[in-house]
Amino acid sequence: MNNSSLRMAAGALGAAVMLVVGVTVVQGMLTERWAPASRAELEQASQLLEDRFPDRFGEWEAEQELESDPKELERAGAVGHISRLYRNTRSKARVSAFVVSALPHDASGHTPDRCYPGAGFQVGESEHRLMIPLADGRQAEVFTGTFVKSGQTLRIFWTYGIPTGRSGGGLEWIAPQIARIALNRQPAVYKLYAIADETRIGRSQSTVECEQFIAQLMPALDAALFGGDPPPPAPTGSDPAAPTPAATDAPAVPSADAPGAAAALAPVGAQADNEVPTEEEAIAMVIEIGEFDPAVVADG
Repeated sequence: MNNSSLRMAAGALGAAVMLVVGVTVVQGMLTERWAPASRAELEQASQLLEDRFPDRFGEWEAEQELESDPKELERAGAVGHISRLYRNTRSKARVSAFVVSALPHDASGHTPDRCYPGAGFQVGESEHRLMIPLADGRQAEVFTGTFVKSGQTLRIFWTYGIPTGRSGGGLEWIAPQIARIALNRQPAVYKLYAIADETRIGRSQSTVECEQFIAQLMPALDAALFGGDPPPPAPTGSDPAAPTPAATDAPAVPSADAPGAAAALAPVGAQADNEVPTEEEAIAMVIEIGEFDPAVVADG
């Protein structure tokens, strides 16, 4: 074997070794194996969530605490959580909120597009991103989509809250395509679901109500968690710019067998979504975040 062949073989071996090391490091980072997040920070974030999550904000007020299955919360890695039904004092519409605090790996593992089909739902409207203007002038990035089962259609918004790094504190709400990468290295993550029963109030109105719910909740949540003044309450009179559905006393929560209300709000455990990334997934993540560039090794 000549020197040129030896150099090529050595280069290929070096590339293989670096790829294996890169994959191992990425898997360790994404599962908190190498540098576990501080449990103290996670516990503190969870305690704040459960103690201070607002029961009144804007036009919304808490109507009912919803039960969550402890096994589902354990599968989701939830250290703290809120599961609550809210009612709009003007339109009478209802939106269910489910919020968990968890490590990034756990928070990113369960999403409606993976969990709800495992519980017998079909995807109605495919997930897509929206930017929601908040009452304090900021924006929240969210996913939304619908899920259908037995004549019931659920409109679901979901998003992840991470610290902004601002001097006064606060949360930034994001909807990353690959959450495990985007959320990596965060000491704790909040994940919020806002769910409306589209069967009861219609497609356009369910979207309007969920957007208004999020727009009014996020600034009030920042004020509750980090201090500061919440935005002023919304006027009690009807807003001619906002459509108002017919008043109804029927709760806008999913049926008992859906992954909503007590069952459907909590992530469904029908699928094991907290699995360690496969080798193929980790390779893709290594290349995407720039930990390994085959061309660089080959050129060296």
